[in-house]
Amino acid sequence: MRISFPLVMAFIAAAALAGCNKEEEAAAPPRPVLSIIVAPTALPGTRFAGVVQAKVQAVLGSRVAGRLVSRSVHVGDLVRKGDVLAVLDGTAYELAVRSARAELSSAEATLSSAIATEERQTTLLQSNAAAKAAVESAEQSREAADAGLIRARTALVKAEEQLSYTRILAEFDGVVVATGAEVGQTVSPGEAIVTVARPDERDAVVDIPETAEAIAVGSRFTVSLQINPAIVVKGTVREVAPSADALTRTRRVKIALENPPATVRLGTTITAELEGPDLTVIMVPETAVLQKDGKPHVWLVDGAKGEVHLAPIETGAAVGRYLPVPSGLKEGDRVVTAGVNSLEEGQKIKIEDEASL
Repeated sequence: MRISFPLVMAFIAAAALAGCNKEEEAAAPPRPVLSIIVAPTALPGTRFAGVVQAKVQAVLGSRVAGRLVSRSVHVGDLVRKGDVLAVLDGTAYELAVRSARAELSSAEATLSSAIATEERQTTLLQSNAAAKAAVESAEQSREAADAGLIRARTALVKAEEQLSYTRILAEFDGVVVATGAEVGQTVSPGEAIVTVARPDERDAVVDIPETAEAIAVGSRFTVSLQINPAIVVKGTVREVAPSADALTRTRRVKIALENPPATVRLGTTITAELEGPDLTVIMVPETAVLQKDGKPHVWLVDGAKGEVHLAPIETGAAVGRYLPVPSGLKEGDRVVTAGVNSLEEGQKIKIEDEASL
């Protein structure tokens, strides 16, 4: 049997072409992919930012109007109970005290005279040298003088009390956290001058969405410092605002901290995370999810083989650009996050990052 030369050449060309294709396939480099290592994270609505505040703090001001002539403390100063924090000009109140004392002296003299007159008239009545009407008139004058003395004494006490209000005193041992008036400023009754807080009892104060109904008095939180997350304190909700703020639509929550260390200072920013079962979930970017046959899937990376495999998952409602995955993934799985529509089952890949979520 004879084989023509053109036919032989055709076979040789086909074989060469097939060999080239196999070589090209074998030489195709792994495809670079972006990926993340997934891990459970707090569910939305269970982690909040806030600040550390004193459980007890007092806004101190004067009960009288006047010009502030001195303020001996500044923010951060430690004060003891009874320390003078600020002083108002008390000239007018000192004059009022002097006037009240003078009125008291006059009332005392008037009463002494009325008593003497009453005694004299009573003696004359006993010897029939005075009319009964004169005695009754003396008694009325003495009673009026007695009432006048009471009024004068009361006025003096009031004037002295008003004078004492010109000195702002610390009500308890604490630290100054705010000042509301400067020297030379005229303040009104009740206007804040100094705010003093007790540093021994501290709260973590956070604002939560009004829809976060799971948080109530007694809820447990783990509180960590934003500047140093390694410092962690436990706390219990002791107060929840009964209504939401009209502007922010959030409710203020106060979490009583349990034995906070000295590093948890007043004014420190914190992160408070709600404790309890089923409060964490794995989250993946929306770009990592591939819809196949109407169901969500992700590409799992097999690090040992350098391949990707499609895995079905369940997802919840999107939170921003992320989707919660209640089932289908476990902590430590590596998931492709970009280009999921152009991958194939078992395709060789090259990991481009070492991110985690």
